[in-house]
Amino acid sequence: MMEAGHGHGKEKESQDLPRVLLFKPPPDFHLFGDECFSSNKFKFLKAWESPLPLDQFLKTHAQSVEAILSSGGAPVTAETLRLMPAVRLVMSTSAGLNHIDIAECRRRGITVANAGNVFSEDVADLAVGLLIDVLRNISASDRFVKQWLWPRQAAEGDYYSLGIGSKLGGKRVGIVGLGSIGSLVAKRLDAFGCSISYNSRTKKPSVSYPFYSNVCELAANCDILIICCGLTAETHHMINKQVLSALGKEGVVINIGRGPIIDEQELVRCLVQGEIKGAGLDVFENEPDVPKELLALDNVVLSPHCAVFTWETFKDRQKLVVENLEAFFSNKPLLTKIVDND
Repeated sequence: MMEAGHGHGKEKESQDLPRVLLFKPPPDFHLFGDECFSSNKFKFLKAWESPLPLDQFLKTHAQSVEAILSSGGAPVTAETLRLMPAVRLVMSTSAGLNHIDIAECRRRGITVANAGNVFSEDVADLAVGLLIDVLRNISASDRFVKQWLWPRQAAEGDYYSLGIGSKLGGKRVGIVGLGSIGSLVAKRLDAFGCSISYNSRTKKPSVSYPFYSNVCELAANCDILIICCGLTAETHHMINKQVLSALGKEGVVINIGRGPIIDEQELVRCLVQGEIKGAGLDVFENEPDVPKELLALDNVVLSPHCAVFTWETFKDRQKLVVENLEAFFSNKPLLTKIVDND
């Protein structure tokens, strides 16, 4: 009887915990199990487990949900927030915020937090990895060997059918968005002997790299353009025909920001017609759909929006999310509160 009473008490205690709404299961749930974000300070309300239509589900829990954990690309719209008047925090599991209506959050006095710089090292690593792959034909060479083409070509005396790669050292690299990730990309490529310049909303007084306020001018003065900025109304299709033309036939584009920052249709045209030399892309305009034309190009390296996918970073993110939510429900300062649109 005591055990039953104790269990009932724990169940009641759980029911009394503040609610955090989840629209979709985060990738962490699939990899680490549902307990990876667990805490004794809050309880998750999992929308996907309910048979109710989403709007009806939200109305049912309108007064009990105080926070939303936005994951898996589930948008947090003005309509969502209208249905959830008790929400005071939107916490994103990503660094990017383009899936959250920030203006509406501000209007309603809702605090927004994100993953901060947890992902920055891994994303910077992948940017450099994609660049080296494109320049040195690593993925194309891998396919060449695995498809048993090497012996055949050697027998025919054709040793250079893959083409000759390009050296990384000495290349002029233009970084679009010199924030946390962009700065780490610059630091890494500095070590390779690259010449760094950048574009950002404003010039950074503490940075000695040459600054270009115009992306076209940056592209015209570099061999490689690396996209590290966030997606906003201003950066949508910022890398367009004019920028790619300025980059030129020997230019390489690397994108680890967001797909729609590049006019993808124009990028495909430039690559197919040889108007730029190559590209390394971790993000795309209509994920998970990738333009078919890119699949046949050896000078293009593709990855499935996985720049942040390391075990270490997933663990760090889980810790950060829980600490932010616990701080919020304990009326303590958040670790990664967003203070403006950046």
